[in-house]
Amino acid sequence: MRIFFLLFAVMIPMVFSAQYLLPNEETIFSFDTKNGKKMALVKDNNNGYIQYRFGSKDLVEMEFPTTRTKESWKQFTYNSYHRGGGKQNAGMDLNYLTFTNNNYKYVLFRTYYAEDESLSTGITVTDSKGKETNITGIYKSIKGCMCNLDDTEVKKEDFGL
Repeated sequence: MRIFFLLFAVMIPMVFSAQYLLPNEETIFSFDTKNGKKMALVKDNNNGYIQYRFGSKDLVEMEFPTTRTKESWKQFTYNSYHRGGGKQNAGMDLNYLTFTNNNYKYVLFRTYYAEDESLSTGITVTDSKGKETNITGIYKSIKGCMCNLDDTEVKKEDFGL
């Protein structure tokens, strides 16, 4: 009876925790936020779709797009810029993924600047009136790399730098 109780106690959190990664998916990029939320950008193992997920540990509060189809790749735009050379060359590594949902523009970002060795990640949400909300990510919690989007069907946009 005791073993059954222990097994049950271990299984409850597994049943009620949110599913940020389904069995047929892999993580492209994810991180935890300073306000206790989680962001996950995932794709089907066979590149059938890409999907953004955001929410608490126990509940996925937003999925974009809501349908998991091949067309989902066209709803995201990826831009990146990389300059090596360290501090003396003002080296940087900039990665941004944007999408629009219900008149809100979402920008996922991961940046590194060699001059001050600053690292940052997060989400900037802009409403239709231009008001921005910044959701700060915890850099050390990052899993994956947006750089892996280079070899996918997501739209690419040049920075023009």
